[in-house]
Amino acid sequence: MKKNKMVYSGEPLRLDVFLSRTGENFSRSFARRLIEEGLATVNGQKKKPSFVLYDGDTVDIAALDADETQEGFEDLILHEDKSLLAIRKPAGLAVHPNAANWEVNPAASLLGTPTLVSMVFSARPQMAEGGIERLGLVHRLDRDTSGLMIMAKTAEVQKKLTDGFRERLMEKTYIGAVAGIPAEKKGIIDAPIGRPSGYNKIKVWEYGRDALTEYVVKEKGKSCALLEIHPQTGRTNQIRIHLAHIGHPIMGDNLYGGPEAPRMLLHSLSLAFKHPTTGRKVKLEAPLEDDFKNVWKALKKK
Repeated sequence: MKKNKMVYSGEPLRLDVFLSRTGENFSRSFARRLIEEGLATVNGQKKKPSFVLYDGDTVDIAALDADETQEGFEDLILHEDKSLLAIRKPAGLAVHPNAANWEVNPAASLLGTPTLVSMVFSARPQMAEGGIERLGLVHRLDRDTSGLMIMAKTAEVQKKLTDGFRERLMEKTYIGAVAGIPAEKKGIIDAPIGRPSGYNKIKVWEYGRDALTEYVVKEKGKSCALLEIHPQTGRTNQIRIHLAHIGHPIMGDNLYGGPEAPRMLLHSLSLAFKHPTTGRKVKLEAPLEDDFKNVWKALKKK
């Protein structure tokens, strides 16, 4: 990893403050992280964020760039054209880092555990240019949800796709395995979702935002069912919250009361929409992962 070397000159100043003023849009919290991980040193030595710099001190800062390759991204690509990427996100891979600094300095995503965003930046650094925000993200999946995601490759396409999600023009299909067997083959869950003051997680709440989920029972086990799910709105954790609300939580969903499972059995199967450049109707699909199929096969017999 390359390093940028600077010789400090001026009044005594904390190291983290110095980095936040001289780095590439570094926030104070991100500057502290660089220091704590030894990626910013003083006179060749690791220091604390509160270390005070004096005239003549040499500060070395790791140059985070796309040369820090993160392998495996090409294997995740399902479709790519000049406008967009369709990606198969594995369960357990976060879409982006928790710290927001990567949004203004995409290279910051290369720090810490790999995420989908860091893999994109490493493999397609040009997606951080040309006015594209958030490296082309137009929607997201929970860390433990697998399946299809699309990302924009130009700012114009990003706006069209984002508008499509907001205006409910994207036909979304998920596959999920739930505890218990719904009484009816088809169902609609119409229940607002929000986070009441003082509550630590989002839930069905009368003062929340409108949320609508449709589902069809595709397969039944002894005490569980496999559903095809069509969320008509895009609230955070919507599918998980709605199914738990009707007494059929997603299997493996520890947050909303699902039974224990080796992985959360929720998968983004497909998206159908008008292509933002050609205007033609397209349908992109991410087949069920083998680990999903194997877990479902075992659990439906219990």
